[in-house]
Amino acid sequence: MAERRDPSSVSGATQALRGSRDVVRVRRPVLRVVEGPDTGRVISGASERVVIGTHASAELRLTDRAVSRFHCELAVQPDGTTVVRDLGSRNGTAIDGVRVLLAPVAVGSVIELGQSKVRVEREVLGDLPVRAQESFGALVGRSPTMRRVFELLARAAESDATVLLGGETGTGKELAARAIHDASARAKGPFVVVDGGAVAASLLESELFGHERGAFTGADRARKGAFRAAHGGTLFLDEIGELPTELQPKLLRALESREVKPLGTEVSVPIDVRVVAATHRDLRAEVNAKRFRADLYFRLAVIEVRLPALRERTEDLPALAETLLSRLGASPSRIRALLDEATLEALTRSSWPGNVRELRNHLERMLAIGHRPRMEERVSVARELPEIVPLKIARATWNEREERAYLEALLERCKGNVREAARRADVDRPYLYRRLKAHGLR
Repeated sequence: MAERRDPSSVSGATQALRGSRDVVRVRRPVLRVVEGPDTGRVISGASERVVIGTHASAELRLTDRAVSRFHCELAVQPDGTTVVRDLGSRNGTAIDGVRVLLAPVAVGSVIELGQSKVRVEREVLGDLPVRAQESFGALVGRSPTMRRVFELLARAAESDATVLLGGETGTGKELAARAIHDASARAKGPFVVVDGGAVAASLLESELFGHERGAFTGADRARKGAFRAAHGGTLFLDEIGELPTELQPKLLRALESREVKPLGTEVSVPIDVRVVAATHRDLRAEVNAKRFRADLYFRLAVIEVRLPALRERTEDLPALAETLLSRLGASPSRIRALLDEATLEALTRSSWPGNVRELRNHLERMLAIGHRPRMEERVSVARELPEIVPLKIARATWNEREERAYLEALLERCKGNVREAARRADVDRPYLYRRLKAHGLR
């Protein structure tokens, strides 16, 4: 049976097992309902990532009508602490009477949701398998957190099940999708990418399912579409959370029936495609907000893997920085010169909101300008550039910095809503997505 849950945040020491797998000791919360219609219900260490809600898939399922389908989630962090995160619930989540969006919880804490109260009674320890190797495809990491991800991705590659990759922007979801494809039985087939955030909504249906000549104005020739182009291989649907609501039932139908109907025809075409989807959004919160269909979410999340943020696996930074510089063409001596002790310490201190993509951009800039910028001065081009840099490089760096600062402020004011950000910036959404990706912000 395909794995549904997402136990990708792990902590503790690894222990050797036979073959290519180790195990890691993890904490798992034990929860008891102490007030509400489900008083007395207990969930005992089912996972280190527990969703509470009324939906049938919730680890702790409640019947409280004031509780959302996916109300909140408890997750064990890499440092061993447990946090609770509200999943965009209708009535909010509180801890010991204080309403929270994201907050740590300890044994004895009481989580309040709807008319119910759930107490964290204790934590139990359990073992999870992790990959012995410190890489999977182009992904690199020696931390237990990342090696657990490698294990889940390797298991996904062994099946033909649909995979949903989650995580912040820049965490390497496309690399993970490619690694699944390359390690699967479909490796010799095509790997086709469709970025739902970079294609205009009016063109996305044709992009996915294809069209016949004359199907709409401007359709002067037939188009196969991504599903048919990926026949025998893998279709990677990036930013699936941006899929317009009117297209969601059509995608669900294609996944269920394994056939597509191009625009301009009533003839269905069989497809043989493995789908991997990715999003930086929490689709459970999108389901709560009625922006994403619950049935499509579960059809995509047969296997669900969350890629951790870079700040959650800082022990990977030295090896990751060395790998990225090597891929950028730096020689071993150049890498040693750039990654001295002070630089590595500074890299570790940074929060890296753009994650691995931002780190790569930073390292590439180090190579290009021949200088190791101090992390606390990344916003100051004047202090970052040595005097001998040509004016055109200084100007390009300055423009890059100013554009990034503008985009960060724009996203913050629009609360991450790219559609609203594009409207305020008076640019097309696909163009804004390209600029955001260039700066490691998407």
